Amino acid sequence: MSDDARAAPRRTVTLEKHPEPAPAAPGHGRARRFWSARRLPSVVVALLALAGAGLLLYDVAAVRADRPAMVWRRRLADELATRPLDDPWVLGGAAAAMAVGLWLLVLALTPGLRKVLPMRRATPDVRAGLDRAAAALVLRDRAMEVSGVQSVKVTAGRRKVKVAAVSHFREPDRVRADLDAVLGEGMHGLGLARPLRRSVHVRRPKKR
Repeated sequence: MSDDARAAPRRTVTLEKHPEPAPAAPGHGRARRFWSARRLPSVVVALLALAGAGLLLYDVAAVRADRPAMVWRRRLADELATRPLDDPWVLGGAAAAMAVGLWLLVLALTPGLRKVLPMRRATPDVRAGLDRAAAALVLRDRAMEVSGVQSVKVTAGRRKVKVAAVSHFREPDRVRADLDAVLGEGMHGLGLARPLRRSVHVRRPKKR
């Protein structure tokens, strides 16, 4: 490497580009996000509801059979009858119940599976998705093929891809232009239903 190249100041080039419109698949509908099964929250809520309903029914049946009610139910009834509405325990219990209810509503109304990117539908009966980590790995391999790239880090989000590259012998602006072209082709080849924005950041390596 020449002395002029060593003496060149560090340059950083950043580009944020909006996605090009991807060709739509006519007649196959819109590719929506995948819904999570959410088995663990469903199982926990079902078990808690089953245990509470079973315990309450058992106590009601015991009272019908001329047996005394359980201590916890008598105490709960006394507390609800004697405590005022502005009591801290009453307000805390209401807040906890509201938080749990809102959490369950969010789980019921949102798709989940944020790590899966929906792909364009080739046929109406087949849906495909691509993991964000796999998409980032594919784009990273494509970026490493660009001349002058020493290292690169690719982070794929739901709507944006961030690329941070280090150029060790070419000008950062030229490396950035080549990276932008290569990443554009690579993102189009992923076949995603919703094109992602990309932000390309190129810098010189740190001096030791």
